[in-house]
Amino acid sequence: MAAKPGNSKVPAKSGGKAAVNRFLNQVAAAPGRAGTGRGRLIFAMDATASREPTWDHACHIQGEMFAATGSLGGLEVQLVFYRGFGECRASPWVASSTELVRRMTAVTCLGGHTQIGRVLAHAVKETRKKRVDALVFVGDAMEEDVDDLSHIAGELGLLGVPAFIFHEGHDTVAASGFRQIAKLTKGAYCSFDAGSAEQLKALLGAVAVYAAGGRRALEDLSRQKGGVVRLLTSDLE
Repeated sequence: MAAKPGNSKVPAKSGGKAAVNRFLNQVAAAPGRAGTGRGRLIFAMDATASREPTWDHACHIQGEMFAATGSLGGLEVQLVFYRGFGECRASPWVASSTELVRRMTAVTCLGGHTQIGRVLAHAVKETRKKRVDALVFVGDAMEEDVDDLSHIAGELGLLGVPAFIFHEGHDTVAASGFRQIAKLTKGAYCSFDAGSAEQLKALLGAVAVYAAGGRRALEDLSRQKGGVVRLLTSDLE
């Protein structure tokens, strides 16, 4: 996979507060959740070789998304990942962090090209079967045609499913494409690196709360937790 050029830094570094604030504001402005009961979130990950150095740590962080959603009716998550030669898999829907972490830690990274189009198409298919409240994608590269991806992202946007893109590293080509997907689905984009673990955890928690309880739940979380999530308060009022 090509080297990752660029100079974009995220969260905790200089300019990070504005980037986090912008991301959380976009989360708050995403299409409102419809219905009651458990929220439903597709969690998609790039499991190609370039992500191997941070995979285990990422699994630990992302397995904690359930923590803040119990009082909101809970959260169902479907894990989707791609790797290797055309391998793209989706798990059953799970409703516990233990089960999600078990499935994530069973995955090993394997060299291959990105398959973001298959992830987006899967999200469209799942939503047409039963409402999906949000798509989260974590990846570091984009090797597909951005116009093709934008077309599928537009379909997802019409279905009211925001895509929240977490970009690891500094690949400027990927950043541009990821921003397009986020914009077309009325979702949000945020980059991160190895030094952003705590903020990544907080931002993933904010997305999970949004998927489980909508904008009002996100406002409540911002008041309770403070930190980066507290940055939402002034924008939501």
